[in-house]
Amino acid sequence: MKVLGHRLELLTGLLLHDVTMAGLQELRFPEEKPLLRGQDATELESSDAFLLAADTDWKEHDIETPYGLLHVVIRGSPKGNRPAILTYHDVGLNHKLCFNTFFNFEDMQEITKHFVVCHVDAPGQQVGASQFPQGYQFPSMEQLAAMLPSVVQHFGFKYVIGIGVGAGAYVLAKFALIFPDLVEGLVLVNIDPNGKGWIDWAATKLSSLTSTLPDTVLSHLFSQEELVNNTELVQSYRQQIGNVVNQANLQLFWNMYNSRRDLDINRPGTVLNAKTLRCPVMLVVGDNAPAEDGVVECNSKLDPTITTFLKMADSGGLPQVTQPGKLTEAFKYFLQGMGYMPSASMTRLARSRTASLTSASSVDGSRPQACTHSESSEGLGQVNHTMEVSC
Repeated sequence: MKVLGHRLELLTGLLLHDVTMAGLQELRFPEEKPLLRGQDATELESSDAFLLAADTDWKEHDIETPYGLLHVVIRGSPKGNRPAILTYHDVGLNHKLCFNTFFNFEDMQEITKHFVVCHVDAPGQQVGASQFPQGYQFPSMEQLAAMLPSVVQHFGFKYVIGIGVGAGAYVLAKFALIFPDLVEGLVLVNIDPNGKGWIDWAATKLSSLTSTLPDTVLSHLFSQEELVNNTELVQSYRQQIGNVVNQANLQLFWNMYNSRRDLDINRPGTVLNAKTLRCPVMLVVGDNAPAEDGVVECNSKLDPTITTFLKMADSGGLPQVTQPGKLTEAFKYFLQGMGYMPSASMTRLARSRTASLTSASSVDGSRPQACTHSESSEGLGQVNHTMEVSC
């Protein structure tokens, strides 16, 4: 933990080295009607659908960090050298509203039984959070990222595989840039690497004057087409955002996210001493999502040899909610590429790519050398170049 302590003192200025791994992969899925496993949108109007499903095994913690307390829920315990799965939700949500549908999906259980899962709630966004006092300064996006090593240290994780959505994807990307040795892989949904220009800032300011906070946040989460055509799902989220998340605390998080700076990344070789994410990354966006342009631009700034771009057909702003099955399949393949899931446990999507790997890895976590934290010369698996998958 000496290295971790040292990194807590040095929050900026780390130089990232190149990591080689063959093949930019682009996954395109055929159209499939959005689904919510075992639920229709009207059922989501009940908070039980979001907040009470399969919560019995989770343990809650409040962890002290350099920038205040973080509410964290965790299931399982660290398993050998295997990383933890750490999630960070989007603005307007918390870990339950953002990830319950995805992590309660049946096929995800095959993954989570092999990993400890750690959900992080941004300060004051958890269910039942007390309102921050007048004058409270909400942490910046950089400070939110700098809070995460305290979580890693508290639970004794060696490193994590992060899953972030929207604002949470930005936070996890910042975390990986500042503390690259703590992050083995990232799944970034709806990430926007750009700060807001003055025109965007003015539009957001005007929207806040003419709309309620939940409605303003909904325009961030859903496309205009979804807001018009998927009214039941949108209404269920409007209700949850307004009733479950403390509105004053949400306003502070919303303001901070909209004042973020550009994510300081460039594709290796494009500029001198370019910074980029050095771990394997899977970028995810729905083909009808407001964040599509931002995700495409982020893809253009990452190392193509370790980046997977997944554009999900017939999916809007919350693919982990509307298409949990497809995202689970892609995540399983992503883990297999990192050497963590045996081919026998993979779904049809991943099994179809088994021949692309020169060796299969074991459940115990023998990883290909191309991975960030390789500890063995065995299993020198490489992934082929661009692929298209139907499922």
